[in-house]
This record gives sequence, structure tokens and C-alpha cells, in this order.
Amino acid sequence: MSSFWHWYIWIIAISAILALFWLIQATRKVPDLENEDDTMDHSFDGIEEYNKPLPAWWLYMFWFTMIYGIGYYAYYGLGNWNGLANWSSASQLAEEQQAHEDKFGATFAKYANMSLEELGNDDVAIRMGKQMFENNCALCHGTDAKGGYSFPNLTDEDWLYGGSADAILASIGNGRRGQMPAWGNALGAENVEAVSQYVLSLSGQAHEAELATKGEPIYMVSCAACHNPDGKGNVFIGAPNLTDNIWLYDNPQMSLADDIRQSISDGRAGNMPPWSERLGEAKVNIISGYVYSLSH
Repeated sequence: MSSFWHWYIWIIAISAILALFWLIQATRKVPDLENEDDTMDHSFDGIEEYNKPLPAWWLYMFWFTMIYGIGYYAYYGLGNWNGLANWSSASQLAEEQQAHEDKFGATFAKYANMSLEELGNDDVAIRMGKQMFENNCALCHGTDAKGGYSFPNLTDEDWLYGGSADAILASIGNGRRGQMPAWGNALGAENVEAVSQYVLSLSGQAHEAELATKGEPIYMVSCAACHNPDGKGNVFIGAPNLTDNIWLYDNPQMSLADDIRQSISDGRAGNMPPWSERLGEAKVNIISGYVYSLSH
């Protein structure tokens, strides 16, 4: 934290508490009125306010709260100052992570060097992997790992980057950054439509044969480098297979033809974050073993 924000927090926090001290003291009684039975110079529906102080217990509660606030700041710190306890959120996180490592490190280490095939046959490892998957991966892939719009199904045999043990481990540990360029401006709407019809034909979908015939040579020039001339994709770059009728961007509110047309025209960008640094190699290995077991 920069010195500006350090002093900004200090000034705002301490000034607020001091202002509350002054406000309570200044408003306890009206200076011009001497007796508690005197009325204030205003009324509402015939009801007048007496010059009575706050009940003692209520006043003491305010004092206690403000003194507690100052004590809290003194103990836990404020801004760049870690306080008398020398506490920081980073140090507490590190301590909790270390405590977790001390308690479960040996358990995780047991599975760190096991192959995914071995993990997939270990009931304890599967339960651990399932729980970690639900905590870290289910937000995108679903608790059943069947994915959704733009998130791959991990339970079938269709894999953008390959479904081997090594490929799955690399995907989870290192992440993936998929990118399909937008072809709308380069090809124009008419050619985009022609290529869309040809792509539909690759998986046996209903299509316009004349447009598909026109779209084939355009596909060979613009798309085959990634998806291959036969349309079966390329796992090395995450280019999907266009012949198996499994569509990552299949919006249930749109027709498949519209989905394909949008993908070609606007492009796609599917990114998966790397998990090795966040979870550690042992946990990544366990989760990978669980994911591997879902389709093998």
C-alpha cells in the first residue's frame, strides 16, 4: 500500500472516531436550557421534546464502542502499520495455509506422484478429487462436470486439447487459452454464410447444398489450417472437431446454424486459468485423476 493510501485510511478512520466523541459530548444537552424538564424549541403534532440526556447505559455503550474501535486499531493495525499484534491478512493466510499443509500435506504427497490411471482407481483419491473439483472447477464445468455453453463437457470422449492423462494434467495445471479469429470482415456476410453451411454439412446437419459447395473452397483456404481439411480439428491448438456433432458454443436459444455463423463471423475466445500455482502440484494431480476417471 502506498503512503498516500496509508495516511488516507488513518486520517479518515481516526477523524471519524474523534468526531463521534465530540458529537456525543456536544449534543448531550442544549446549552441554553438548564433543567431536564425544560422543553426544546420545537414540536410535532403537539408533542414537545424535553431537554433530557441519553440514558446512561446508552451513552456508555457509545463510549465503549468508540474506545473498542481505537483498541481494535491499536491491536490489529491500520494502513501499513500492523499494530501491536503485528497482524496482517497475508500473514494469517500464510499461517492457515501452513497449518493446512502440516495437517494434510502427507496425505496429498501420497498421491502427488501417482499416475492418473492409478488415481482413477483409488476410491479415496476420487473422493478427494471430486470435492476439490466441486470447490474449484464446478463454477464453470458444473458439479456433474458436464459443462455448459462455452464450457466443455468433461465426461464424454470429445476433448479440445486431447483426453490423454498427460493432456488433462497439462490443461488443469497450465491452463488453456483458446482463440479463434473473427472472419466476418475478412470474408463478408455472404461467404460467412457459405462456410457455415459447409460446416453444417461436415457433421451431417441439414444444410443448403449449393451454399455448402461454395463454402468448401473458402473453408480450405481460411479454416483448414486449424480444423484440418477433413474438419476433425487439432488437439495441439484446441481447434474443435467439426464432424462429431458436439458443439461447445451451442446456445439453446439459437439455432445451430446461427451459432456456427456467429462463431465464424465474430470469433471465439475460451480461456481456462492455470491451477498449479494456486493449488499446488499434488492437488492438481488429484483433480486431474478425478477428471480422467470421468471419461475413462
